[in-house]
Amino acid sequence: MARFADIIGQEQLKEHFQNALKLNKVSHAYIINGERSSGKEFAAKVFAAALQCENPGTLLGMTEPCGECLSCKQMATGNQPDVIYITHEKPGTIGVEDIRGQINGTVAIKPYSSRRKVYIINDGEKMTVQAQNALLKTLEEPPEYTVILILTTNVEALLSTILSRCVVLNMKPVKDSQVKRFLMEDMQVPDYKADICAAFARGNIGKAKMLASSEDFDRVKDEAVTLLKYINDMEISEIVAAIKKISEYKLDVNDYMDILSIWYRDVLLFKATHDANHLIFREEIQYIRKVADRSTYEGIEDIINALDKAKGRLNANVNFDLTMELLLLTIKENS
Repeated sequence: MARFADIIGQEQLKEHFQNALKLNKVSHAYIINGERSSGKEFAAKVFAAALQCENPGTLLGMTEPCGECLSCKQMATGNQPDVIYITHEKPGTIGVEDIRGQINGTVAIKPYSSRRKVYIINDGEKMTVQAQNALLKTLEEPPEYTVILILTTNVEALLSTILSRCVVLNMKPVKDSQVKRFLMEDMQVPDYKADICAAFARGNIGKAKMLASSEDFDRVKDEAVTLLKYINDMEISEIVAAIKKISEYKLDVNDYMDILSIWYRDVLLFKATHDANHLIFREEIQYIRKVADRSTYEGIEDIINALDKAKGRLNANVNFDLTMELLLLTIKENS
């Protein structure tokens, strides 16, 4: 049974929820805002479990779900009848009928077996304006037992009238040290791999878990590092072949670009400090030293700037092959 203690980082969010439980000052509506895979749904389910927990201690200010009562066991299996997950048939849209049918049409019905009725709306940014206006009717006069949790990757997609009636809680990036410790202790990821996954995840615990368990990520990382180690000696035809291979990867191209960026940040750091201890790719120190020795500071910064430009172009749907060819030629010229 998940508890607040199992949420990595997010101290402000945990403190807010636990104080609300302790003081019995639970709001009728919350927005949990954060990037995809940052743990919004996990946090919402822990809060919902604590709200519905039947342990007498919960009524006296206990701020963790007990994990033992019927409600907690139902939460663990996804069968708590008074915790309702809003679904939508259209993958890209939560429509007005979804809100009317699943919230407005059922909110007046009292909880089946619990003190509260909790609605969880995932992908809240997908609600149409009409759907948000329909939800607003419930938010304006909610029954006292109702708690609505809206999870979103983009709080700006919500109407100001919705925002004004909800408590907005933002997911914060988790410290690399916390991410690394979680991967090593909970997933038995070795030290070096945990370092790399934490660096790529940029504070997103869900992404760190995905990378740590992804064979595809390991393969792409190894191939990208091999390209960077030998690009100085490669012919144009070999670079073109490498670009074709990149386009076949299932991994997000931004993750591939991050591999290149972190490599050259390592090069820049080593050139400035001659200290390998803080490098992400420290097991490749002999190659990083070679690149650092033969490259100028200006050349390395040109590469890092070129990587940022290439990312922007790819996000703007500029031709992939052309963008990558220009990037890799810039890398070859400056490393």
